[in-house]
Amino acid sequence: MPGADAIAGCAAALGLTLDRTQCERLAAFADLLERWGRTYNLTAIRDRDTLLTHHLADCLAVVGPLQRHLSTRAGPASLLDVGSGGGLPGVVLAVACPTLAVCCVDAAAKKAAFVRQVAAELGLPNLRAVHARVEAIDERFDVVASRAFASLADFTALTRQRLAPGGVWLAMKGRRPDDEIAALPPDVAVFHVEPLIVPGLDAERCLVWMRPA
Repeated sequence: MPGADAIAGCAAALGLTLDRTQCERLAAFADLLERWGRTYNLTAIRDRDTLLTHHLADCLAVVGPLQRHLSTRAGPASLLDVGSGGGLPGVVLAVACPTLAVCCVDAAAKKAAFVRQVAAELGLPNLRAVHARVEAIDERFDVVASRAFASLADFTALTRQRLAPGGVWLAMKGRRPDDEIAALPPDVAVFHVEPLIVPGLDAERCLVWMRPA
């Protein structure tokens, strides 16, 4: 699995400052993904280099934009990772942003159990997992995020009640999803589509930032 040095190099390429402990935790997360993945179908990727670029680096690319957004608000912040699966991006964000309270929700019990195991083994008090459909939980969060979860219209419709006052949606996408943006209802406003460069990944990536209109 990707080692701490490879992860540190990836973080540096993204302009992130991660200490040795954070890099080692992400390397341990990759080990857990590989070990549990065969049994729980967490990811189809087994190759070490591909796991680094397609999963860890892809999620690390979100950290800078998220930190910039959170720097504009006062006090502690919370994030909900919807349809988290194996904890992507939730686990990566919890490691990289230790003051951010991260909740991963997934309808598959085994995947939520995996994230709980990761939180325990990596010593992440700011990370928790909930086994539920997102419509069934009653908490509210400052950021509601997703990666390969649903169309923008479905994502925002399913999670509108999960947004705290002043909260935003953050959707990780491949190429700019103009068709999905055009299909959004008038009460959802896209305020930024942010292109991402993922080290080692020759593919388009972007973040779609939205808020209630």
